[in-house]
Amino acid sequence: MLEVTNRILARHKKAPSSLIPVLQELQDEFRYLPKECLTTVAHALGISPATVYGVATFYAQFSLEPKGKYVIRVCDGTACHVRGSSPLYQAICRRLQLENGRATSANGLFTVETVACLGACVLAPVAMINDQVYGQLTPEAMNIILDELEKEDEARDRICNTAS
Repeated sequence: MLEVTNRILARHKKAPSSLIPVLQELQDEFRYLPKECLTTVAHALGISPATVYGVATFYAQFSLEPKGKYVIRVCDGTACHVRGSSPLYQAICRRLQLENGRATSANGLFTVETVACLGACVLAPVAMINDQVYGQLTPEAMNIILDELEKEDEARDRICNTAS
């Protein structure tokens, strides 16, 4: 973890003005911002750990908790809400057995979040999985999508395991 953090910091020449790009790269690498990395970043950039933590918690794009390989963002804007985003979100949570405020599945594959708007109102209800937008969703359609993602991940694991 420290090696990756130092490599990212070196690319940005340890400039304090590069705090957000450094955090973005760390988030891309680890799927969250490990607290140990935040301290390393603060010292390397010559800024206080409180400042780094403040930026990391201010912006919604950053997470201090590990996220799944697939981040599902369910739109809850007005059009999506009216067209059933709440039942869609609840169905996803049931399918992934997310209870008591937990957002990431036990296998670490999926993280589910709601967002205010994805800007695809004409396709409501909408969800985005990583960078792919899915529109006019139903709980049944989302189950098919989740099945496909799980199958792809299992196939990738089998290929990687036989190659090693």
